[in-house]
Amino acid sequence: MKKIDLFIVVYCIVIVLSVMYATQPLQPLLAKEFNISVIKASQFTAIIMLFLAISPIVYGYILEKVCAKKMLMYSSSILLITNIFLGLSNSYETFLFFRFCEALVIPAILTALMSILANIDKENIKYNMAIYVAATVLGGMIGRIFSGAIATSFSYEYVFYSLSLAIFISLFFVKKLKYEGDATLSKPSFSDITNILKDRRFVLVYLLMFCVFFVFAGVLNVLPFRLKDISSSINEFQISLLYLGYGMGILVSLLSKKIVRFFKTELNTILVGLLIFTVVNFFLVSDDVLFLFVMLFVFCIGMFTVHTMSTGLANSMKSEQKSLTSGMYLTFYYLGGAMGSFLPSIIYEHFGWNIMIYSFIFILLCMILLVYKNRLLFK
Repeated sequence: MKKIDLFIVVYCIVIVLSVMYATQPLQPLLAKEFNISVIKASQFTAIIMLFLAISPIVYGYILEKVCAKKMLMYSSSILLITNIFLGLSNSYETFLFFRFCEALVIPAILTALMSILANIDKENIKYNMAIYVAATVLGGMIGRIFSGAIATSFSYEYVFYSLSLAIFISLFFVKKLKYEGDATLSKPSFSDITNILKDRRFVLVYLLMFCVFFVFAGVLNVLPFRLKDISSSINEFQISLLYLGYGMGILVSLLSKKIVRFFKTELNTILVGLLIFTVVNFFLVSDDVLFLFVMLFVFCIGMFTVHTMSTGLANSMKSEQKSLTSGMYLTFYYLGGAMGSFLPSIIYEHFGWNIMIYSFIFILLCMILLVYKNRLLFK
């Protein structure tokens, strides 16, 4: 794979993930701007997660055979236009409508990028997929931090205009891509799905990632409101800095082999990551912003350890139908993220931050017990 092609794909992934998460640190600002509740503001992230959850199962039927490069061009063009309109939106309904339009095209863009990355250099698929994961993490972190910085220095509208400019640049890059193959889209039958779900190991891994990403998305989505509760003088850039811990995902994915070697097996590593992730939640009830900043680094280490190991485990358990097993993994993962971006905001609005955190701890303790009890399934 040429370095220029790899750079183009990574750049596009980073921009798309930036678009996806740019609204997160801005949610209190948007809630104030549109005069809406925490619950309604949470929908700006949740709606994209929901479409990412259904896309591995549904998009294969809608798109049939489609050229990855063309899909990338058309979908990115729509994303460019929607971002301009997000900046121009002056009501909650209009803003949500354009986020809905983005939710339709973001899965198509990511599918095209993953297909290009997997097929452009078939000798290094594992390495390329590790790059894909690292690029999504980097995009999530950059999107949050830059949106906070731009909103504080200028105004929130400029966040979307600057993202539009970045997408416009990506369209020039995409034209230079050499890859002309089709996007890899699976069309699973109901029997294929039920056959995989008959295997208790898959059910456990899928349920694990649903719960872990539910908690992770819940904390990160409600966090800006929690910080505004602690101190009303805190600005969007200061909020966005708390997402720096997200960068731990890159570190964990790059060191994954060494981490597994240290803990002997992938399942041991998952249990350790899950334990770290659960314990950190106890410390998130603190109202010290600096302490929360440090704890979120450990929180992200725990989550990405579980995520990286579970991905590897899900891909190694079945030699055939790999695209379906990984597609279903993403469905459960993003379904957890979609529900985690929405339901915890209801708990937070009615019962407060601490009750929300304690409910997360209960879910995670049940999950630790379940994984430990069924550990022999993976022998």
